[in-house]
Amino acid sequence: MKTLLTLLAGATLALSAHGAGAQTLKAVKDRGELNCGVSRGLPGFSQPDAKGTWTGFDVDFCRAVAAAVLNDPAKVKFVPLSADDRFPALQNSAIDVLSRNSTWTLEREAKLNLLFGPITYYDGQGFLVPNSRKVLSALELDGSKVCVQSGTTAVGYTEDFFKTNTMKLELVTVPTSEEMVKAYEDGRCDTLTTDVSQLFALRLVMKKPADHIVLPDVISKEPLGPVVRQGDDQWFNIVKWTHYAMLNAEELGVTQANIEAALKSQKPDVKRLVGNEGNYGEQLGLTKDYAVRIVKAVGNYGEVYERNVGTGSKLAIPRGINQLWNLGGIQYAPPAR
Repeated sequence: MKTLLTLLAGATLALSAHGAGAQTLKAVKDRGELNCGVSRGLPGFSQPDAKGTWTGFDVDFCRAVAAAVLNDPAKVKFVPLSADDRFPALQNSAIDVLSRNSTWTLEREAKLNLLFGPITYYDGQGFLVPNSRKVLSALELDGSKVCVQSGTTAVGYTEDFFKTNTMKLELVTVPTSEEMVKAYEDGRCDTLTTDVSQLFALRLVMKKPADHIVLPDVISKEPLGPVVRQGDDQWFNIVKWTHYAMLNAEELGVTQANIEAALKSQKPDVKRLVGNEGNYGEQLGLTKDYAVRIVKAVGNYGEVYERNVGTGSKLAIPRGINQLWNLGGIQYAPPAR
């Protein structure tokens, strides 16, 4: 009996904790706006124009969450954050979700009491150098002065890579990506290192982008995706299934252009996605048509990728492993059923 009572008491405490933590959805609805942390300006991922309008891959994810929760992708307040500021802002509830190039690691999740959501972009750390150096591989970087941004996983990976390959390294650490580019162009370093996607983006803002090359070497695993606080399972699920809705939509061929036709589809998988069968959205605390709202607002995953960083963008980054699982990539969503 004592054991049973102990178990029941534990279950009650667990339920109470879950209820206490499930506050983010209500806070966003009451506020009527989603507070979303993004980078301070990274072409293709999150960047404001002259009028203050934000665009990019990470920005579109914020808009997708706002569409799912508030039925309006415009109801987002974008909070630009540096690498050093991003996690404290989330911990202190200054933002509801972080949608910024942030690598999922064990320490960040466990030590900071955060939860990394689905991997929206599989990346890896690389190097950018001037064409004039005539370097073709990262293994030729012995003796390089390498610029890296503080507060990122790139610092440790760079040190490990050079040490493992018995190469000499002079590390130049700067606080922001803007200062990293400036230091590189001013000659304080002869190499840039960060995620490959960011290297493509930073090259675009250089004075002569064609004079620089991103080397083919990838020296780390950088799983990037949205981050939330621990203790709110409902909000965590909403963030996860926002991404999964976009992936499932792409896999099923549901796009912004044909979403109205999809609402009339008799295919079981499509009917579940758009909310015409089952109450899956309601189980998340949303509406049955939450996925429809998302696709109408930003499109499916492939549309978001191509528009912002893929072939339809200035970055022109190949899909690679970010292609769907059935097309040679590893992007894979659980079934909506």
